[in-house]
Amino acid sequence: VQLQASGGGLARPGDSLRLSCAASGRAFSAYVMGWFRQSPGKEREFVASINRSSSSTTYADSVKGRFTISRDNTKNTVYLQMNGLKPEDTAVYYCAADWQSSYYGPPQTESSRYNYWGQGTQVTVSS
Repeated sequence: VQLQASGGGLARPGDSLRLSCAASGRAFSAYVMGWFRQSPGKEREFVASINRSSSSTTYADSVKGRFTISRDNTKNTVYLQMNGLKPEDTAVYYCAADWQSSYYGPPQTESSRYNYWGQGTQVTVSS
């Protein structure tokens, strides 16, 4: 599966952005999807994940209550709605896909489990 992330840009603190990640290739619905981010000088960190059926999501504590992950299996797209942006949210955001056999299985927080990665989209939050 090939992943293409988009929707990043420059935002002010408190603003909202919505990232999209479009998938092509093998059946999108067969994958758990995740968002990760990486800031300069820092390791890549988990942001959010959603299972195949959208019945379960999980978030990093730093974004809980502000970010929402969702997916549309008919459009082969996963989204990350980011509200209440903070300067510390500045990073390159990556989407990733993890093949999973169970439609109702859990989301995935470990980056090492993801088989496919998008190219990243820059989010900069600054006043």
